[in-house]
Amino acid sequence: MGSKRIRYRRAAAAVAAGALPCLAFPAPALWWFAYVALVPWMLLLRSAPSGRRAALEGWLGGAGFIVAVHHWLLPSLHVFLLPLAALVGLLWIPWALLVREFLGGVPDPGRAAAALLLVPAGWLLSELARSWQGLGGPWGLLGASQWQVPPALRLASVGGVWLVSLLVVAVNCGLVLLIAVPGARVPAVAGVTGCVVLTGAVWLWVPRPEVSGALRVAVVQPGLVADGPDSAEQRFAAGERLTRALAGQRVDLVVWGESSVGADLAGRPDLAGRLAALSAEVGAPLLVNVDARRPAGPVAPAAAAAPDAAAAAFTAPVAAAASTADGGIYKSSVLVGPRGPTGDRYDKMRLVPFGEYIPARSLLGWATSVGKAAGEDRRRGAEPVLMNLPGRPGVRIGPLVCFESAFPDMSRRLTRDGAALLIAQSATSSFQRSWAPAQHASLAALRAAEDGRPMVHATLTGISAVYGPSGERVGGALPTSARTARVYEVPLARGSTYYVRFGDWPVGVCLALLAVYCAAEGARSLGLRKPAPAPEPTTPPARTARG
Repeated sequence: MGSKRIRYRRAAAAVAAGALPCLAFPAPALWWFAYVALVPWMLLLRSAPSGRRAALEGWLGGAGFIVAVHHWLLPSLHVFLLPLAALVGLLWIPWALLVREFLGGVPDPGRAAAALLLVPAGWLLSELARSWQGLGGPWGLLGASQWQVPPALRLASVGGVWLVSLLVVAVNCGLVLLIAVPGARVPAVAGVTGCVVLTGAVWLWVPRPEVSGALRVAVVQPGLVADGPDSAEQRFAAGERLTRALAGQRVDLVVWGESSVGADLAGRPDLAGRLAALSAEVGAPLLVNVDARRPAGPVAPAAAAAPDAAAAAFTAPVAAAASTADGGIYKSSVLVGPRGPTGDRYDKMRLVPFGEYIPARSLLGWATSVGKAAGEDRRRGAEPVLMNLPGRPGVRIGPLVCFESAFPDMSRRLTRDGAALLIAQSATSSFQRSWAPAQHASLAALRAAEDGRPMVHATLTGISAVYGPSGERVGGALPTSARTARVYEVPLARGSTYYVRFGDWPVGVCLALLAVYCAAEGARSLGLRKPAPAPEPTTPPARTARG
């Protein structure tokens, strides 16, 4: 009975310890806590009596981490969050086994030094695996908790958020050695010192982005609108009213949030006309976001429904784009000028699991009955799009929609293709009183620092924020209580960061380290295996008669 009670206590401790790192992320944003948050979990794993027990406690801790970091999804997913967390939590099992292997017992200095490399590599393996869109994407990566720490942002410009995660886990690993293994203090101190020296060297010698000019970008945040049959029209009208107040402020671009337009512009030339009139009044193009069903197949020319020839002229580009649509629902960034839609349109490529589509709907479609899961799968875009900014020759903007800002590769691709300004259009209105808006806004700081390009995070209901090319905050953020339009002086930058040039190289290094370790373990196990004994004869030896 006593041993069973101990097992239950250890299981509960694993769940609680795995949940601790959530405090390093917004909204608490205790960034410093990330450097010690893994220590209780790792101390528990190193004391596991068996590899099977370590695997179980790694799994439970991983599930606890997912629930804690994504707890704000409970109103939408309800109990479905628990099996999802149990599934994703399995990804921490290899890391847990590495912790027990290299930190368990009394590791010698060589094993302790190896732990400082392989334990962080194992953690990064779990982050890489769960970054797949089907498992929810790279939300809650440990390195993302450092979004407001300038030295960490500089590290991100060298190796992306992955390098920051590695450093944070390495510091936790060093602290575990200092606490639990007195004989390994030399490699532990050397490892932590190495992390500090690396960060200092990057801070001193890695060049900062070279600022070259600026854009005046207005973010329009209309705030919450009550659900109802006319909520889309109310939201549009609120954005229209706030945008009109920007007239005379010499704005280069006006950005609306995700789902700010609730009807396809080809089918609603009246909305297209109102947007064009706004653009003319403000003297700047509008980047809006259309969340609507697109007409399927050939579409009748919009001019037939337009009230006059001018309306027909600016609805033509949208009608042409819609003429090849499949009749599905798209989320699209659309650039609108004084003459109407410019023809630049980006369709969201990576959709939110369960929120915008249900993976394996034939098996998991029942999720719609227990939460706010998507009743119909939205359609995906085919490729990223760069848009030329009217009135600013040579300046191109790279739009992303919603949680696409969590994917480092997407903003890197836009930057490599020539984006001068990254824009994320988002809507977290379903999660207003949770940690989600602050978590989402913080991701833009990482993307800006990684790519050396400013990033605008524009939302319907907050938090909206703007970050410069080093990840620094530009102006004040718009909280969830704000209903306003604000103009930001956004610095542009030239040049290229190491991350843009070399990509996810920390991931490659970690995979190589783990591969070498696995190969060495395989060779060692083969070398220790005793040769098989010679088979016993199956028939008795023949006797020879002598006479």
